[in-house]
Amino acid sequence: MKQVSTEILVIGGGAAGLSAAAEAASAGAKVLIVESDLRLGGQLIKQTHKFFGSKDEFAGTRGFKIADILLNEIDAFKDSVSVLQNTTVTGFYIEDDTFTAMRGEEEVFQIKTQKTIVATGAQERLIPFPNNDLPGVYGAGAVQTLMNVYGVLPGKRVLMVGAGNIGLIVSYQLMQAGVEVAAVVEAAPRVGGYWVHAAKIRRMGVPILLRHSIKKALGEDIITGAVISELNEKFEHVGPEREIACDLICIAVGLSPTTELLSQAGCKMMYVPQLCGNVAQRDRTMRTSHPDFYTAGDASGIEEASAAMVEGRIAGLSAAAALGYPTEHGKIDEYWGRLESLRMGEAGARICQGIECVLVKGWEGAAHE
Repeated sequence: MKQVSTEILVIGGGAAGLSAAAEAASAGAKVLIVESDLRLGGQLIKQTHKFFGSKDEFAGTRGFKIADILLNEIDAFKDSVSVLQNTTVTGFYIEDDTFTAMRGEEEVFQIKTQKTIVATGAQERLIPFPNNDLPGVYGAGAVQTLMNVYGVLPGKRVLMVGAGNIGLIVSYQLMQAGVEVAAVVEAAPRVGGYWVHAAKIRRMGVPILLRHSIKKALGEDIITGAVISELNEKFEHVGPEREIACDLICIAVGLSPTTELLSQAGCKMMYVPQLCGNVAQRDRTMRTSHPDFYTAGDASGIEEASAAMVEGRIAGLSAAAALGYPTEHGKIDEYWGRLESLRMGEAGARICQGIECVLVKGWEGAAHE
C-alpha cells in the first residue's frame, strides 16, 4: 500500500487546522493537511456574518473572508505545506503508528508522521421525532452549505429548532436569501445565542418560542409542516399542539466534538458537558496524553472559531517545537492570553470551567491545573 510521510500531520482544514499548519510551517516544519471536504476552510467558508472577538482574530471580518486570509498565509509557506483535499483519515493503528486514509472513493493509502494535530471539528447533533428522516429535515450546517457555498435555497418556509447562535444566525441568513422563517423554537427557558442575533430576527417579525420544541414532522414523501408544543421542566411535551406549515425543518441544537481518532490513539478522554462531549485531556501546549498527538478547535471542545484559531496556533507551535524547530519564547503564553480574553463573559465562563476539567500541568504526574 502506498505510504505518505510528513513531519506534522494536520487532520482537518478548518479554522483550527489552517492556523496550526501556518504556525508549524512558519517555524520550519514540513506539514501535511488532510481535509475530507472538496476545499479548505471548514465552517468558515459558510459563514457570511461578521465575527465578534478580538482584532487579532479578525473581529469585524466575515467568516469566508477569514478563510481567505488563512489560505493566503498557508500559500506563503507552500514549500513547507502539502494539502490533500477530498481525503478522509479513516483510522489510526497504534501497533505501527500509521494512519489509513481514503482519497475520493477508491484510492487508499497510509500516512506516517512524527506529530499529529487533530483538528477534526464537530458533528451536528440531531433530535429524534417522528418523520425526522423525510426530505426537508436538515442540520443547520447543511443549510449553510447549500445556501452560502452552493447558492441553493433549501426551502421556502422554515421552522428553526434551536435558538443558539447557529440557529439565530442561520435564521437571519435564510431571511436574507428570501426564505420565510415561520418560527424559532427553543427548548430552554432563554435564548442561548447572543441577544444581538436574536434581536435581528425579532425585529423582522419572527417569533422565538421558548420552552417549545418540535413534536413531529408532517408529510408523506416530503415535509409539509411540523407540530410543536410547549415543554415542561423535564423537557416533556405538554399543553396544546400547534401545527406550522413549512417545507423545511432546520435543526440547530448544538454540536459534538469529533474525537474518534484521539480515542483510537489511546489518548486519555473525558466527558465534559461544558465542552459539549467527549474530549481529550491536554496540557497548555494542546498535547494530549499521547506524546505525539495534539488537539485543537471544536475537537477539543465546542467554542467560537476565534478560539479555535488560537488553539490551532498553540498546537502548531508546540508540535514544531517538539520536533526541535526554533520557536519564539513566550509565544504560547501570549496565545493563552488571547484565549482568556476571548473567553470573557457568561459563555466564556462555562468554557473555562470545562477547560479546568481537562487541563493538566504535566503528563508525568497528570495533576489537574
